Amino acid sequence: MVTTRSSIYSPITLHGRRVLLRTLNEQDYEGWHEVRSRCQDWLLKWEPRSAHSTHLAEDQRSFMSRCAIRERERQIGTAFGFGIFLGGRFIGEITLSSIQRGPLQSAYIGYWIDEAVAGQGLMPEAVVTILQYAFESLRLHRVEINIIPRNAASRRVVEKLGLRCEGIAERYLEIDGAWEDHARYAITAEEWGDCAPELVANWLLPRQD
Repeated sequence: MVTTRSSIYSPITLHGRRVLLRTLNEQDYEGWHEVRSRCQDWLLKWEPRSAHSTHLAEDQRSFMSRCAIRERERQIGTAFGFGIFLGGRFIGEITLSSIQRGPLQSAYIGYWIDEAVAGQGLMPEAVVTILQYAFESLRLHRVEINIIPRNAASRRVVEKLGLRCEGIAERYLEIDGAWEDHARYAITAEEWGDCAPELVANWLLPRQD
């Protein structure tokens, strides 16, 4: 029997133009599992995993454990994980993680999306939504996104937004059992201040058609 602690959760919801970002709970399992199962070939080759570990467990108990871990991280301010929803349907995840306070005031963004809706500008919209939260609500100073150079679809997301590429970090992260180089993209609070009006207008505000 699976027990729940949903009554103590206080979800965070962030609104883009089309997408909604919301902290996940056990009621989201079926939608999450359907997308993960259907998109395995699309997703697993890009995900962090050591050569000696298995892929992310996708049973309901493991999903609920992840939700509880995300909630604890949120409570102590070290990470904020969100499901991405389109018209009420789960389509992916985006996470603001490894939040460092003190002199750094920094974090990392990671994301994945349902292959069926990729290429429609939904992930850039989700990234702008979480950047706005990172800089304007959490008052972070720097956010970084690291991407395997050959992952063209993921790189298009940050390039559409004009994030600054700082070069290649060699053998930066173990992905699907192999140490992979990563292109490092970053944006600071100063840069956000300069580009936020354009990014928000292009990706978050209702279109003026």
